Amino acid sequence: MRKALVLFSGGQDSTTCLAWAADRYEVVETIGFDYGQRHRVELDARQHVLEAMRAQFPDWAPRIGADHMVDLGVLGAISDTALTSDTEIRMAANGLPNTFVPGRNLVFLTMASAVAYRRGLDVIVGGMCETDFSGYPDCRDDTIKALQVAVSLGMGQRFTFDTPLMWIDKAETWALADDLGGQAFVDLVVEHTHTCYHGDRTQRFDWGYGCGTCPACELRKNGFEKWRAAAA
Repeated sequence: MRKALVLFSGGQDSTTCLAWAADRYEVVETIGFDYGQRHRVELDARQHVLEAMRAQFPDWAPRIGADHMVDLGVLGAISDTALTSDTEIRMAANGLPNTFVPGRNLVFLTMASAVAYRRGLDVIVGGMCETDFSGYPDCRDDTIKALQVAVSLGMGQRFTFDTPLMWIDKAETWALADDLGGQAFVDLVVEHTHTCYHGDRTQRFDWGYGCGTCPACELRKNGFEKWRAAAA
């Protein structure tokens, strides 16, 4: 009877993780963070996704409980990145894309654990991935495992940080969505989730909405096309 809290941004990965958690845990709550991201449209997408999942998937609906929103504007205020300011997306001198928000996942997981502690939840589910990602160091498996130990020790409660996408690529993430909820859930991901770094909802592609050219859109598009080709 373990209970989970899902880091839920409203994007493809976190929506797939929410379905994954609802398929496994009796109680699943969600948490989102407003950190001044330029693609704030994802915060609107969160509510559309939650409404659609509750309406279309009766097996998951009773398990999906409270949604929490945390104001982390300070994270955006101390960052100088392409995700928190109107800056051209490029590679930085340290070899990382300038979309990397230093400390973001560390803060997210720590804040989520504090909420989970209060709510009596012991599993934190995140969509971090080391297989098909932009090189962010706070997405690595070693980082997540180390933080799980630190948070559990610091709060005097054992937490499990689940990362179901850690070792799969975007094509396999689309396949996982299909396995979890069939074409209906794939359609939900396409129509309602948001991934584009530019927050573009004006263009609709087979894989969803976005600018079609930013790194997030390219990963999503390439994964969708690879998955569809393999399924054909």
